[in-house]
Amino acid sequence: MLSFRRSAVGSMSVASRHVMATGVVIGALAFTLIALLIPVQKFGGTNAAAASVPAADDDGGGIQSTAFGPLTPQDRDFVRKVRLAGLWELPAGRQAMQRSTRPAIRTAGMHLVEGHTELDRRVLEVGQALGMELPSQPSMLQQGWLNQLEKAQGPQYEQLFIQLLRRAHGKVFTLVAQIRAQTRNSMVRALATDANSTVLDHITVLEASGLVDFDGLADAPPGTPSAPAPASSTVSRPTK
Repeated sequence: MLSFRRSAVGSMSVASRHVMATGVVIGALAFTLIALLIPVQKFGGTNAAAASVPAADDDGGGIQSTAFGPLTPQDRDFVRKVRLAGLWELPAGRQAMQRSTRPAIRTAGMHLVEGHTELDRRVLEVGQALGMELPSQPSMLQQGWLNQLEKAQGPQYEQLFIQLLRRAHGKVFTLVAQIRAQTRNSMVRALATDANSTVLDHITVLEASGLVDFDGLADAPPGTPSAPAPASSTVSRPTK
């Protein structure tokens, strides 16, 4: 009798363990299924990445067929932005070469002039090949930056020049990478490849000045370069 009770208890214990193990497995599978069904966006991954890319302006033209592949509104917006960049960065670079006494600032200005002279030639070719009408004047925002530079003097001018240009290049660098990866138009892809090299070169020489306020770059609202640091904070920095 005692042996029978022990056997029954043992059988119940084994059965209970089987039930519990089965429940754990089912629970784990259910949790995994729920995790797979929850969109990644809920955790902010996709949204965070998208927030760092400048929004494209939709011209309402839809996707157009060209001899070089489909041309999307994002493609056309990118081509226009490349053209606009040259319309204000070329004069800003020339001004820096003339006004600054720092070799690093003058070098940055020279790189801007050389880089955007060539990139501007390329974007005009691309615009003509794709039948696009491109801007001939800087935007109001860009003209406002040029006006700020015109009014600034001495160390304040040099700080403002570096911060404005570095902020603008950081934004467009993200856009260039996105277009280069996604476009199906060969002309736009080639332009993005050229722009990538040019923008990276300009970022490098601007940072070599030692005047970039990286905290200001991170805190500034999208599309608006941050205000320069006080001139007194740049006087003690060595010229590079």
